[in-house]
Amino acid sequence: MDENSVGKVETKKFHYDDEIELESGKKFGPIDVAYETYGELNQDKSNAILICHSLTGGAHAAGWHEGDDKPGWWDNMIGPGKAFDTEKYFVVSSNALGSCKGTTGPSSIDPETDEPYGLDFPVITIQDMVTVQRLLLDHLGVDQLFAVAGGSLGGMQALQWAISHPRNVKFVIPIATTGHSTPQQIALDEVRRRAIMSDPRWNGGEYYEDEPPKDGLRLARMIGHITYLSDTSMKEKFGRKLQDGKKFNFDFQVDFEVENYLHYKGGSFAERFDANSYLYLTKAVDYFDLTDGGNGSLANSFSEVEANFLVISITSDWLYPPYQSKEIVKALESNDVDVTYSEINSTYGHDAFFLEPGQLHHMVANFLSQVLVRDVMQNDVPVIHKNTSIKRASECIINSEFTHIPVVEDGDKLAGILTAWDVANAVANDFESLAPIMTTDVITALPEEPIKKITNKINRYNISALPVVDKTQKVLGIITSDSITQLVQGQQPIPGTEEVKEE
Repeated sequence: MDENSVGKVETKKFHYDDEIELESGKKFGPIDVAYETYGELNQDKSNAILICHSLTGGAHAAGWHEGDDKPGWWDNMIGPGKAFDTEKYFVVSSNALGSCKGTTGPSSIDPETDEPYGLDFPVITIQDMVTVQRLLLDHLGVDQLFAVAGGSLGGMQALQWAISHPRNVKFVIPIATTGHSTPQQIALDEVRRRAIMSDPRWNGGEYYEDEPPKDGLRLARMIGHITYLSDTSMKEKFGRKLQDGKKFNFDFQVDFEVENYLHYKGGSFAERFDANSYLYLTKAVDYFDLTDGGNGSLANSFSEVEANFLVISITSDWLYPPYQSKEIVKALESNDVDVTYSEINSTYGHDAFFLEPGQLHHMVANFLSQVLVRDVMQNDVPVIHKNTSIKRASECIINSEFTHIPVVEDGDKLAGILTAWDVANAVANDFESLAPIMTTDVITALPEEPIKKITNKINRYNISALPVVDKTQKVLGIITSDSITQLVQGQQPIPGTEEVKEE
């Protein structure tokens, strides 16, 4: 077992005994949610990260189940010292509503009939999945998420989290995803669904007491798996190699290695997944559209978000190509949202976020550990009350090392900012009060804002210092362009990296 593994884990279950209102308007419940957690929730409950799986994933994202021969699906990203470092973070991974891996879906038992729901299960959406995840986090005592991350379908959930709960998530990491499903993506999903529904064993979704529609599900998975690869990766892996011998069979049996590979992938998948869940999950993906069918825009959807974003695409992904991630970035930027865009340079196609842990680790770890205002702000800045005389203000600036000093009113709430130049101007013009000279329309910083965002403010507004305030506008300190420059140039150590000398 990898020394950086979270070790042996067990999937837990949360039971919600009430109903939720679905996006369709229907009421549905009760609901079971399968989930796993890794790491410990800290005292102020501020270190929780939600991991959202892709289309057919599950709650088992990291570590090992007893008797398994392989770890969770994102084990290379979750664990001690990994991108989602379980020595720092409390990581939660849950199975999505509608799936078949422990969370309520069409294969679950309807308590009213004691039979599987089948197609009586309601059509659900990405927003409904997020609603259920919110219930799980409430159960775990987590109000604020430090981050939410996921790829593909998981990336859609991450985007929805930022929109549905803008004040409850700090960082959002959508990977290889989109803000709305395109006609091509919907078309591919419909072909996969028809492959299942054309299997006679599907029987209108009522197959749970008989043989399941494995042939249809196998074909659906084969079609889907092609979209997860790239032309280059398939050439590198298979070329035109024949499965057996050096001659064609001249029949319709398997000739090429790539054919055999798809049959294997489809067959193994059909043994472990529910066909109806595949229908419901792909339909949820098709319905996902943050542009409201083109009547709105991505920018409108992101108008209320407060999180910082790391949007990641894959250079060879043709299922969710990079241009769709760039659309998300553009929409966020139009709302002045702090967003970083990165690309995984890979030939693996859509599946690269599973297969390129090195690149992804670097992107995610750097993003989550970025320096915040609170790490480098100067707490000992003097403040001047707005009723202070010019003489006293002049003495305060002369006797301090600060060229910018916050001006406060009662309760230490920010009233303005005063510079050394302002005081010199006041003295030269015999002003008696601060009112005519201080700046009252002040650009401020919050302690939890990343340094990158502050740098953008400094450049945009051509200023050199920002008062740091809390949400009530109480002055906490100041951050200057000089301190940021020292940080960038390495003159000031990044917090947490200082060398500790032994006594």
